[in-house]
Amino acid sequence: MSAPFAASVITLYPEAFPGVLGVSLIGKALAEQRWTLETIDLRPFGDGPHRKVDDAPAGGGPGLVMRPDVAAAALDSVTRSGRPVLFPSPRGKPLTQTMVKAWATGPGLILLCGRFEGLDERVIAARGMEEVCVGDAVLMGGEAAAQLILEATVRLLPRVLGNEASATEESFEGGLLEHPQFTKPRVWENLPTPDVLLSGDHAAVDAWRQAERERVTRERRPDLWAQRKPG
Repeated sequence: MSAPFAASVITLYPEAFPGVLGVSLIGKALAEQRWTLETIDLRPFGDGPHRKVDDAPAGGGPGLVMRPDVAAAALDSVTRSGRPVLFPSPRGKPLTQTMVKAWATGPGLILLCGRFEGLDERVIAARGMEEVCVGDAVLMGGEAAAQLILEATVRLLPRVLGNEASATEESFEGGLLEHPQFTKPRVWENLPTPDVLLSGDHAAVDAWRQAERERVTRERRPDLWAQRKPG
């Protein structure tokens, strides 16, 4: 049996984990060791008696920057084993379903959670880190982003989802957003469930869902629609 997907997270706040990664099906998979989560406290790698992990930005300006020697020492304490090293950052490459699919087929991920004004550029380059952006907004630190990245990836591992078909019928599959979903009651606040979904005609249901996926994508994500290959 191959080794389970291994996640290592370097953070100033190890108590933030597992957080959402410890609940529902992903938490169950973690408890069953179908994937593993290791947290590394950044503070012990800090400099001096106060374990300082940051300093003023070169050239002046507000805030503090995480030191490269501290970050490198923490990163070097972790065995890479072929795992990508990610740094959640607003200036990173936008996270996509294609990226998490690729990571889910690998041995795992190493994530360094930033704080303050960011991380010294030299360690990003020297340790081959990949900057990843989870959305066009700025967070207080990388912990929430790291959990988002891991949840998106781990849910794609074999036997994590209760229904494996769920991962093939959702947003971003085939370059489209997911179609609208309905359930009981049949009529709610005078709003009915579309008749086609209750018709029992599977071909008609599939056609309706495909048309809705295309409509929703055109309306809400014209950037995705523009990238879609015809046919």
